[in-house]
Amino acid sequence: MKNYVIIGGSTGIGRALVELLANQAHIGSNHSSEFTIHATYCHTQPEAVNGVSYHHYDVTQENNDLSWLPEKIDGLAYCVGGIALKPFARIPASDFIHDYQKQVVGAIQIIQKSLTALKASEQSSVVLFSTVAVQTGFPFHSLVSSSKGAIEGLTRALAAELAPKVRINAIAPSITQTPLASTLLNSPEKIEANAQRHPLKKIGQPQDIAQLAAFLLSDKSSWITAQVHHIDGGISNLKVG
Repeated sequence: MKNYVIIGGSTGIGRALVELLANQAHIGSNHSSEFTIHATYCHTQPEAVNGVSYHHYDVTQENNDLSWLPEKIDGLAYCVGGIALKPFARIPASDFIHDYQKQVVGAIQIIQKSLTALKASEQSSVVLFSTVAVQTGFPFHSLVSSSKGAIEGLTRALAAELAPKVRINAIAPSITQTPLASTLLNSPEKIEANAQRHPLKKIGQPQDIAQLAAFLLSDKSSWITAQVHHIDGGISNLKVG
């Protein structure tokens, strides 16, 4: 039986990943007990997904109830994030601390608390999330780039330390049409302007990212670890007119 845990599985990329995994479980198995998915939410319990157990979990707290975690975890994805774009001079240090707490310390805590269960799998996989803005500098991205830069370092360090039992990879998307990016994509003009910045001339969709996350969680990616995978419409490596 495969057990997957999706932290931040109520909206955006996390929700798309939950739905994709649930669909794969439905197609690939005649018995639901062969494939379980546990997902978390923080504020409002989301609409149910068939075959998925949702649990309240606040990544900023240390004493969450984790009795629902399975004894063996085959795949863990930390989909919690944030996008706050501000001029560097206007960002108080406390904002950097809060962002680091949510995006980095939150990931560290759940991985540490899941470590025994991850090692109980024949080979488990952890997927974290970075951003294209770590590799490619963009103005007003100092807050998110700082936290996600730490995620990329954590990905490589943990991949070295936990091999061969646990694989660790990260995904670094460009702007994706999710609730987190709603203020940046809240009009047709903004959507088109952002699309034109990318060589593929379109905005990423949650399903685009979820497809890679599901692959990295699966046994199909069993020889991939310590990588930061860019899904960014080509913006990090291509300069086109």
